[in-house]
Amino acid sequence: MSRVAFLLADQFEDSEMQTPYEEVKKAGHQADIIGLKQGQEVKGKQGKVTYTIDKAIADVNAQDYDAVVIPGGSSPENLRLDSHILKFVTEADKANKPIASICHGPQILASANLLKGRTITSYPPLQDDMVNAGAEFKDEEVIVDRNFITSRTPKDEPAFVRELLKVL
Repeated sequence: MSRVAFLLADQFEDSEMQTPYEEVKKAGHQADIIGLKQGQEVKGKQGKVTYTIDKAIADVNAQDYDAVVIPGGSSPENLRLDSHILKFVTEADKANKPIASICHGPQILASANLLKGRTITSYPPLQDDMVNAGAEFKDEEVIVDRNFITSRTPKDEPAFVRELLKVL
């Protein structure tokens, strides 16, 4: 059983959290929702799904997790300037742990300066931001580059989840 950290804040893309979260749990892995404040309730931007933050990012260590998932929507924008979030993904990357990010999720990887020399995809309008952060951008449903798994939008979730479960 793997332990998976889901990095989450308000206004996440509902299905980009719900689908991987449910599939990871269904496959027998532990899934912790990590955000800025333990016990905080965060709502999806479609308003269909609400989650409660299990643990505050300031209280967790990347070495305690086997993988990281970063759902899209506006959640990454709400997390990307937090130093604990950036430290967490940087340490996970240094340890070569899988980091799966979809849609706007790679914004956190860009803010952590982890995209230089990497091939990724994201929500297509972010292409310039990803290239400016040093990544090679490809408009494909899923890209696996070493420990990074990236996808574009909710329609890519089946491929995103498939690749995530493969590495778990």
